[in-house]
Amino acid sequence: MKREQLFSALRRWCRKNGMALEVDTLGGKGSHVKIHVGGRATIVKAGELSPVYVEVILKQLGVPKDSI
Repeated sequence: MKREQLFSALRRWCRKNGMALEVDTLGGKGSHVKIHVGGRATIVKAGELSPVYVEVILKQLGVPKDSI
């Protein structure tokens, strides 16, 4: 899964649950970006994301992995 695919899936999930997804391009270094969902945040790298990496991101953001 590419980073943009993850972001669009998170946007859909946030819309359904009345939350906002914020992408902060200045929060990470280089090609990394910081994303915020509700009161939680994490850093996401660019490019292809492994399934395990996606699960870690979802856990850090408090998003159920079966909803994406």
